[in-house]
Amino acid sequence: MPAERVQRPPRQPALRHTGAMKDCCGITAELTERQRRMLRVVLWINLTMFVVEVVAGVVAQSTALLADSVDMLGDAVVYGFSLYVIGRGAVWQARGALLKGSIMAAFAAGIALEVVLKLARGVTPASEIMSVVGVVALGANASVLAFLWRHRSDDLNMRSAWLCSRNDVIANAGVILAAAGVAITATPWPDIVVGVAIAALFAMSAVSVLRDAIRQPA
Repeated sequence: MPAERVQRPPRQPALRHTGAMKDCCGITAELTERQRRMLRVVLWINLTMFVVEVVAGVVAQSTALLADSVDMLGDAVVYGFSLYVIGRGAVWQARGALLKGSIMAAFAAGIALEVVLKLARGVTPASEIMSVVGVVALGANASVLAFLWRHRSDDLNMRSAWLCSRNDVIANAGVILAAAGVAITATPWPDIVVGVAIAALFAMSAVSVLRDAIRQPA
């Protein structure tokens, strides 16, 4: 009798681990590259608006505008460092968050000092310049917030960058309200009140970001 043929199970195709890892890493690399492109855009927006607002703030003698211009510069530093730490791990993200929180705290102190000087001088700012520049800055920061919105939950680095942008939009709206208040009352008090409110917002955000940075696992 002929020997029975042993039925061998059909050969399974070999798993291509290299391809799967490549696909997985490709997704991560794609997300990282999207973050880099977005941060470059918002960095240049903030640098441009810093120059515009600091000049307008000096000309208009506005505490609110000067506060917002310094915030723009700080955000440019924040976005630049956020760009640097992308893909560098939790330790660098925590360092970046510490830097951002420190900058926010410094802004709060600087604005408080400007308020004291404004009270001493008693100068009423130019509401027309405040309102025009405030509207332009609000549009710029709203676009930045839109860019950052989809990445706000990616990691600590992107969350702190988004928090800075959110503060900018609130501060810009405050500048516009301050301009309206100055125009109506013909006194510097609305500008001073808004400047103090912006400083308080920066201080609270600084505490939040610094707390998250300290809690970030290595």
